[in-house]
Amino acid sequence: MALSPTDVAQLAVVDTARAARVLSEVRSATLAGGRGPVAPRPVIEQSWERMLRGGIDPDRDRRSGLLSPEDVRRRRETTELRHILPVLREGLLSVADVAHHIMVVADQDGRVLWREGSPAVLRRADGLGFELGADWREDVVGTNGIGTPAVVRRPVQVFGSEHFVRSQTSWTCSGAPITDPRDGRLLGVVDVSGPLETMHPATLAWVDSVAKLAESRLRELHLGSLERLRATAAPVLARLSGKALVVDRDGWTAAVTGMPYTSRIALPKSLSSGRRWLPPLGLCSVEPLAGGWLVRASAEPEPRTATRVVLDLSQPRRWSVTVSGSAGSWSRELSPRHAELLYLLALRRGGHSAAGLAEEVFGDPARTVTVRAEMSRVRRYLGGVLEHRPYRFGEDAEVELVLPDDPRDLLPQSTAPAVLGARMRDGMPRMCPSGPVE
Repeated sequence: MALSPTDVAQLAVVDTARAARVLSEVRSATLAGGRGPVAPRPVIEQSWERMLRGGIDPDRDRRSGLLSPEDVRRRRETTELRHILPVLREGLLSVADVAHHIMVVADQDGRVLWREGSPAVLRRADGLGFELGADWREDVVGTNGIGTPAVVRRPVQVFGSEHFVRSQTSWTCSGAPITDPRDGRLLGVVDVSGPLETMHPATLAWVDSVAKLAESRLRELHLGSLERLRATAAPVLARLSGKALVVDRDGWTAAVTGMPYTSRIALPKSLSSGRRWLPPLGLCSVEPLAGGWLVRASAEPEPRTATRVVLDLSQPRRWSVTVSGSAGSWSRELSPRHAELLYLLALRRGGHSAAGLAEEVFGDPARTVTVRAEMSRVRRYLGGVLEHRPYRFGEDAEVELVLPDDPRDLLPQSTAPAVLGARMRDGMPRMCPSGPVE
């Protein structure tokens, strides 16, 4: 009787060796252009397709150079992951050690920053290049439990011969992305790995649950920092008239006066004191505070000039929007969902209704509540250039859409019908200037 991919995963619990043989046959047949005894799981098959398009050699172990110990230390000191390392250790290490696994934490660039667990397994990991400072991006070392979750933005288990590169097929990995709960930005990946005979299907759910606990801890830390900034801001705002607000270094609002509350404003990457143009406030006076900024809206009228919007979806994991006007420019990294929505708005300048966006994103026009909630979040930082009823870019906005070289690399984590259709179309343009795209 033919096996399904799910059957193979269950088989691994009782007969690891047979499951490994089946997956080895699947890998060999698929990479040779044939059909194996069972189809690869979709997430693995799609990753293999990306590797083949990218020219990764499945029979050659291609590794990039290790970071120096000084670079590893510097990255550890600056990453947000350092705040949640105790949560990851508490949730994963004790069980991982007993189960002959190791815990690996990599940053958003796929660089291994922490590696702890069974000493014997750590020594075996050294032979695979699973070392501190190693680069485990998918487009460098192939399908794996760090690089692949970072691309698709969801938990992924890679068992034995599901690894694209042959030298890794004796290994099993279960990795989950860790995102910043404030804006959906990828912070890194936590992975539990070990020899293939230690594989269990439940490992992935365990790793994912601990990753979500870590994200909850980041949310608690952020709320605590806003409370401290709010205490600092209260006496300052009490002395002011007009519109003003106090935000943290990332633009999250601690307190406001003379204006409606908004949860966040978009700040330039390198903000300094002085007069700045900030969406959606316009011209503002910016002053530093301990832990944040005091922003005072100007009473002067905002100049009416054309605004240029660049939506860059060309990179596999880092999508961004940049807005430029007469008073300056600013950029923001986008979450996967916001990248999908802005992509659709850039394609159809005439606009979408909430039901239309729901159809394009979810294949279900009834999911308007979800769409409206997400668009409300988008308009908090793009309110100056976005209109609603229908949702669209403003007529005076010049919109440029930058796409990947290969259409199949467009938003690889997305299952939106409109994006899936775009990946399949031949001849999709790389750059679409403002105006309707045919």
